[in-house]
Amino acid sequence: MTWLDDVKWDERGLVPAIAQEESTGDVLMVAWMNREALARTAETGEAVYFSRSRHKLWHKGEESGHIQKVHAIRLDCDADVILLRVTQTGHEPGIACHTGRHSCFFQKYDNGQWVTVDAVIKDPTQIYS
Repeated sequence: MTWLDDVKWDERGLVPAIAQEESTGDVLMVAWMNREALARTAETGEAVYFSRSRHKLWHKGEESGHIQKVHAIRLDCDADVILLRVTQTGHEPGIACHTGRHSCFFQKYDNGQWVTVDAVIKDPTQIYS
């Protein structure tokens, strides 16, 4: 048995992973990990996720250059969610979202609708070519 066996993987062999910025505490994104992604993250010190749409491992920043340097990997009390404490690299402030924003959580519920509250830092067409 290894530390990976302590994680409660879902029926697809995945676990949700939250990326939280080390310096500010901002929640940057939520993605999914399989055993290999979590093991590679621990080995390399950089965030590796599993893309459910592409059915393959995804090293965060492999296309954009916006890599996540991992400071800590935590497991929640139910052992079914991973928390990564990261430094988002590639731009200041770091861009974690494919929309060119700092965080994927840029929409806020306000009086019955979602309102965009965080601006685009860099045009995604300039990030992904």
